Amino acid sequence: VQLQASGGGLVQAGGSLRLSCTASRSILSIGVMAWYHQAPGKERELVATITAVGNTNFADSVKGRFTISRDNAKNTVYLQMNSLKPEDTGVYYCNRVGPRKYDWGQGTLVTVSS
Repeated sequence: VQLQASGGGLVQAGGSLRLSCTASRSILSIGVMAWYHQAPGKERELVATITAVGNTNFADSVKGRFTISRDNAKNTVYLQMNSLKPEDTGVYYCNRVGPRKYDWGQGTLVTVSS
């Protein structure tokens, strides 16, 4: 499965971005999808998950600011990022949840200026 993340860019603190992740096959068959964030010089961290039926979960650092959604017909998962902070800067990736990850790809870079 190939995962293509897009939608990143440069935004001022307090701004918003909407990231998209399109899979090369049905995401219904993949199950739980997630967005991950890798800040410069740090490990990749899980920020949001969504089940096949739309149940969501978020890291404490993004609760109330980020929402995750999915369009199974388009094989796409979205991450709406509001009230962005400089610490949200980094590369965002999508992938499945669990130990057997797909190739991470290049992700999409988000830069939040203060």
